[in-house]
Amino acid sequence: MRAAGRVRTLRAGERLFMRGDPDDGLYCVLEGAVRVGAASVAGREALLAVVGPAQWFGEVALFDGGARTHDAYAERDATLFHVPRAALLALLDATPAYWHAFGLLLAQKLRLAFDAIEESALLGACARVARRLLLLSNEYGEAAAATHDASRSRLVINVPQEDLALMLALSRQTVNQILRQFEREGLLALRYGEIEIVDAAGLTAQAQ
Repeated sequence: MRAAGRVRTLRAGERLFMRGDPDDGLYCVLEGAVRVGAASVAGREALLAVVGPAQWFGEVALFDGGARTHDAYAERDATLFHVPRAALLALLDATPAYWHAFGLLLAQKLRLAFDAIEESALLGACARVARRLLLLSNEYGEAAAATHDASRSRLVINVPQEDLALMLALSRQTVNQILRQFEREGLLALRYGEIEIVDAAGLTAQAQ
């Protein structure tokens, strides 16, 4: 699959594809991030995910041959690996066992979607924010050397509070209040454009 793909770069804000576009294959983020979501006629945005490095996306259309289900834009300058649909289908025709790997990728996304629906219906805002932060720390966090203690690392999520609010369908004010509460409790450290998880165990307790 590597031989069939190509590297593609996007500038911040540049469109990759839109809902309704024909399927053009599978993408993996190498550097940067891609926003996946939708917008209403009035301009209101529903943010499904911010896809970070080492994450694949675009697999839904591979299975049903349909159009793109959401819009995808570069959150910031991004480098992607693109495998065209024709090359993917040729690979799968030659090695049908690979369908299992793509099926697992699709099933993982479906599980996350089910979890999000359940959380929205059953959990309070604090627990939903905590769970999403933990999820983002696994999918999109960056381990960086701590400035005050080079012997340990810190887990930093580079997702703006506004994006976090859009992902959870909560107001930015509500998310900000919850994050400030978590910061006072020593669970997080908030800085411009980033959220550092200081106490993952404490945040996990908030997510219950």
